[in-house]
Amino acid sequence: MSTPATDRILTAANENGSVLPSVPLRDIVSALDAELRTRDIPDYPGAVNGLQVANPGTVHRVAVAVDASRAAIAEAVVSGADLLIVHHGLFWSGVQPLVGIPYEKFRSILGSGLAVYASHLPLDLHAEHGNNVRLAQALGLTPDGGFARFKTVDIGVTGTANEPTDDVVHRVQAFSARYGGSVRTSIPAQGRRTHRWAICTGGGASTETLREARDRGVDTLIVGEGPHHTTVDAIEHDLCVVYAGHYATETLGVQALGAFLETRFGLPWTFLHLPTGS
Repeated sequence: MSTPATDRILTAANENGSVLPSVPLRDIVSALDAELRTRDIPDYPGAVNGLQVANPGTVHRVAVAVDASRAAIAEAVVSGADLLIVHHGLFWSGVQPLVGIPYEKFRSILGSGLAVYASHLPLDLHAEHGNNVRLAQALGLTPDGGFARFKTVDIGVTGTANEPTDDVVHRVQAFSARYGGSVRTSIPAQGRRTHRWAICTGGGASTETLREARDRGVDTLIVGEGPHHTTVDAIEHDLCVVYAGHYATETLGVQALGAFLETRFGLPWTFLHLPTGS
């Protein structure tokens, strides 16, 4: 039998004298990679899922955020975190010179001993921790299948309901407002009923997802955002697309990972709420 991860946890003193766990970074990375199936899930090249920046070797405290922004890095350092977990990592723009803002980010990261771990599609689609399934749960919706096919995986979720679409939209509005977002719909929700819904968080509205929604009889599609043409397409096909904000719809997955590491290793964690308005 393998040794439980908790048996390998050391301790460290907090500023107030309380004891913090001291967990090898490699154990955390191994646990996250296995839990999220990081190496098995296809993604966009710039996602670079997994450990993006190492630290000297141990973690006492974790911070989680949606984006690896300068603000998130600065707040992680202030919080005393040794590990920052994000949904959108450091390499979305591909290879670039370490000058200007990229330089400032890496100077802060390396100078503070902060490790950075990113999980994009592996986190979006995870059956327990994923942004999509967590958003469905937060809205009182029960998935019965996958949605938004990307290569060999379904990123989003879908399910059935029988309620006024207005009620669904009101719950989305309440959720989005908690995370600094706002909601608009492609067509008025009043007078409509939701029978089959689908969720694809983040930039979930696209030509492909709208086509899939039509083909599968979806009448209510909840997304973070999408290009203008998706609203036109949705109007013309009488599909109620609920745009709830890219940031707001992708706040739950990283928080779930923070809770996962707390349960697995006893690590304290902090959610860095840095809404972008998108």
